[in-house]
Amino acid sequence: MATQISTRGSQCTIGQEEYSLYSSLSEEELVQMAIEQSLADKTRGPTTAEATVSACANRQPAHFYPWTRSTAPPESSPARAPMGLFQGVMQKYSSSLFQTSQLAPVDPLIKAIKNGDEEALKTMIKEGKNLAEPNKEGWLPLHEAAYYGQLGCLKVLQRAYPGTIDQRTLQEETAVYLATCRGHLDCLLSLLQAGAEPDISNKSRETPLYKGEWAFLRKNPEVKILVQHNADTNHRCNRGWTALHESVSRNDLEVMEILVNGGAKVESKNAYGITPLFVAAQSGQLEALRFLAKYGADINTQASDSASALYEACKNEHEEVVEFLLLQGADANKTNKDGLLPLHIASKKGNYRIVQMLLPVTSRTRVRRSGVSPLHLAAERNNDAVLEALLSARFDVNAPLAPERARLYEDRRSSALYFAVVNNNVYATELLLEHGADPNRDVISPLLVAIRHGCLRTMQLLLDHGANIDAYIATHPTAFPATIMFAMKCLSLLKFLMDLGCDGEPCFSCLYGNGPHPPAPQPSSRFNDTPVSDKEPSVVQFCEFVSAPEVSRWAGPIIDVLLDYVGNVQLCSRLKEHIDSFEDWAVIKEKAEPPRPLAHLCRLRVRKAIGKYRIKLLDTLPLPGRLIRYLKYENTQ
Repeated sequence: MATQISTRGSQCTIGQEEYSLYSSLSEEELVQMAIEQSLADKTRGPTTAEATVSACANRQPAHFYPWTRSTAPPESSPARAPMGLFQGVMQKYSSSLFQTSQLAPVDPLIKAIKNGDEEALKTMIKEGKNLAEPNKEGWLPLHEAAYYGQLGCLKVLQRAYPGTIDQRTLQEETAVYLATCRGHLDCLLSLLQAGAEPDISNKSRETPLYKGEWAFLRKNPEVKILVQHNADTNHRCNRGWTALHESVSRNDLEVMEILVNGGAKVESKNAYGITPLFVAAQSGQLEALRFLAKYGADINTQASDSASALYEACKNEHEEVVEFLLLQGADANKTNKDGLLPLHIASKKGNYRIVQMLLPVTSRTRVRRSGVSPLHLAAERNNDAVLEALLSARFDVNAPLAPERARLYEDRRSSALYFAVVNNNVYATELLLEHGADPNRDVISPLLVAIRHGCLRTMQLLLDHGANIDAYIATHPTAFPATIMFAMKCLSLLKFLMDLGCDGEPCFSCLYGNGPHPPAPQPSSRFNDTPVSDKEPSVVQFCEFVSAPEVSRWAGPIIDVLLDYVGNVQLCSRLKEHIDSFEDWAVIKEKAEPPRPLAHLCRLRVRKAIGKYRIKLLDTLPLPGRLIRYLKYENTQ
């Protein structure tokens, strides 16, 4: 197995999987990674390797993240689990630390505090040792006593050095802060009763009360003690968060009530304009939301980006929260900075239940003003159930994307139908067409997309609902239908389109005829989505397109298929030249020579009289079967 779990302890080790991850690194790089990992681990709590280093080094531990230091004696460490490569490097690093620190003496002061030896401290004070002098990390013995939870030692130091009670470490942590982080209630209470200031923050502007998130995890009454001693319940950290924000994010009603009763403002905002109620809606904390609503929090609160609490609840698919907010009168027509409503994000996420809740309270006028329909978002994400709900609610199936939103897509798509076809979602395509979607509204016809995908079912659906089989692209003008251009690489697909009445005549109406042709433009300038200049793009002739290197090898068979659907035409000089370059294509040139067979010309005339939109109904006409097969190109005799 790549990962093994020790049966004697909770530590997980990585085996072969991690070896493959780090096998390309040198030993020096691995050691450096181990050092960095060791430092990073201090922010997550003590590890076995850290405890080993601390015990073996036999020296005063570092205090950069003091609340994560292990107080467990070495013999209590769990049994060693199988080691992977990374753990081996860590052990090597630990051994090097052990070798370089063998001679480091034990600090008798730290030893006395850790052991709770009050008499040893008193003796040091009587002997004149200054216990009010900080070490290089700015730690006083008072900080050590608060950190290790040694109340007796703490009181000895308080009495001897009362002026140090609020002194800070280099990280600006006070003894109150350390006692709170470690959950030592007796030490915390003793410091506060001795007059310690409860609102001094660390470098991150976190006060002991804010750091009560540790208390939230342990369900200890640190918060209550701090509030009772007049801690500032509205203090903000460097992100603007208050203790109430933290308690709401954990759905801790008990702590929330203590804070609110202690003066915490339910409408306090962080740096992003987020209130505690917004946090509750965002994180799906329903009970916290009920509590805040009871205390008058604004249901329609919005963040700095204008997103409402309801919008965030919909975004994160918290169904019960959405239901509660709506029952409390939340406005479903508040947009975010992008002009999107809660219904938009719910449709995008595909949450059918939330969409059903929002439909009755969402303004269609606001939807139109947004420049994007929920249908677009549901079709884009293949959320078919939501698409059905929106269509049943009579949303405009042909609502276009606003121009500024359409420009976000290279193909300038506009309709919900286009999204469905692009995704090759046949069901959504059929659903939209049945509800009246117009297949000819986009700059690029959805039919062309279906041809590119080679999906006959989608092509048939679009054609059955009126898609223009002779579609062109306005931004890339050609002298012949773009449907032919898109189908060239698949002759069976090309024949399918021609059978249904696609017009092949323009392919042979060359602007230059038998005269000399100018050099063909480069494909990059003909078919790039972004115009290369302000000039109008030139119209591409059929002969130019099939002469391009990427198509030229199929030119003969393409022309051969097209000739079956046109009458007397003339090949231009470029087409003749191209056909002459392949010996196997000589028969194609002969086929094009006029006059064409009379039976063939009659077939074309009958098909034209029937009309391209009724050709697919040939089987229903009162004509002999042989004639019908001939008109459908099933019988060439």
